[in-house]
Amino acid sequence: MNRDIIEGNWKQLKGAVKVKWGKLTDDDLDIIEGNRERLAGKIQERYGITRDEAESQLKDWEQMGRH
Repeated sequence: MNRDIIEGNWKQLKGAVKVKWGKLTDDDLDIIEGNRERLAGKIQERYGITRDEAESQLKDWEQMGRH
């Protein structure tokens, strides 16, 4: 899964994102709007982790092809 897929399929992916990162609110997801950088930033913020850790989690999730 790449940046274009996240942005292009955001409505379908929102549910999977909420399952993986349950601390993200509906408002967060509306703000993210499929933008990968915003998603990583919100994961970092909500979970109190480093940007590198947020990127690592996101990369792992993308490689798993979660839809």
